[in-house]
Amino acid sequence: MKPRRTLTVALAAALFALGASPPGLAADAHSHAAGAPAKLALDHGKKWTTDAPLRQRMGEIRALIAAQIDPIHQGKLAPAEYAALGAAIEGKVASIVAECKLPPEADAMLHLIVADLVAGADIMQGKAAGKPADGAHKVVTAANAYGHYFNDAGWKPLG
Repeated sequence: MKPRRTLTVALAAALFALGASPPGLAADAHSHAAGAPAKLALDHGKKWTTDAPLRQRMGEIRALIAAQIDPIHQGKLAPAEYAALGAAIEGKVASIVAECKLPPEADAMLHLIVADLVAGADIMQGKAAGKPADGAHKVVTAANAYGHYFNDAGWKPLG
């Protein structure tokens, strides 16, 4: 991923986590009147709505992690492989940010997932402090939270 795109994704995730919309998205479905929630919650006891681009990209993120889950658990994934995995996840998150059109309340919840996905990807790539395996765990936790809080009939939790 190019440095400028990486910075853009990281900035977008940080802004989302703070409840702000990045420049260029202020007029679209990702803009908000109120601040972002502090923690994930269901929508009055139900899972939040999703759209096709979100389901597709989250499925792709899940597949990326699932393909490497055994080497991650066994401590056999090399630093370069973690970095490549983190970059691939970051690319999928950028697509989610660009393509996803959720109602504002669902979108605000998604921002919490996005922030954790980017944070985990950054750790895996060595852009943030921590062990790459911890970054992978953060991504797995965020992906599983997506499945718990968002309506995606095809979703299967990661182990």
